[in-house]
Amino acid sequence: MAQAPRIVLLHATPVAIDPIKESFAVRWPEAEIVNLLDDSLSVDRAKDSELTDRIIDRFFAFGSYAHSIGADAILATCSAFGPAIERLANELPIPVLKPNEAMFEAALTQGRKIGMIATFAPSLVTMEQEFEEFVRETGQDATLTSVVANGAMDALRGGDAETHNELVAERAPELSDCDAIMLAHFSTSRALLAVRKKVDARVLTAPDAAVEKLIAALEQSEKSGMP
Repeated sequence: MAQAPRIVLLHATPVAIDPIKESFAVRWPEAEIVNLLDDSLSVDRAKDSELTDRIIDRFFAFGSYAHSIGADAILATCSAFGPAIERLANELPIPVLKPNEAMFEAALTQGRKIGMIATFAPSLVTMEQEFEEFVRETGQDATLTSVVANGAMDALRGGDAETHNELVAERAPELSDCDAIMLAHFSTSRALLAVRKKVDARVLTAPDAAVEKLIAALEQSEKSGMP
């Protein structure tokens, strides 16, 4: 890529920003990163038991603005808006990635029994559906067991990353018989070292895998002549 691409990151919570910034700094420092944050999306998403059409429309408008400011690719960093991200991917003429696509791929290279630790319960339904769809589309045979580290997200939003990491790690032994354990959200990647101390299974995070997949997506779009 001759010119540094503009990658627009769509954040629905501020706690997702630092982990993906760190991954870009290590893996793709040349990229021009633009952070867009609308934390009302996660606040309002938590009030509903399911993803409403109104929230989908709002997220789509969010992503459309990202395209209007010259994004070469878009990465959503919140896992609670799957159908809205799919709509963006279908309607925008640039690569649009879900936060966990690459992590799912990596998990399935480890075995058939996959675990996942989440800290934002409303995201579980869409993430589990996405995982099932991914497994079906790839023709693999795998199962997913999910747990929620209650209170971890509140601790992190309050600035207490240590308690967040402890609460996430406390749930890990429940998934010790899994071939791989996924930390569900970008923000959860902070707990990687704490979780690794609790289990022998491979523990996966989303940010690093997402950056690698973005690089590949941009290279592919250049080869295909995609604008």
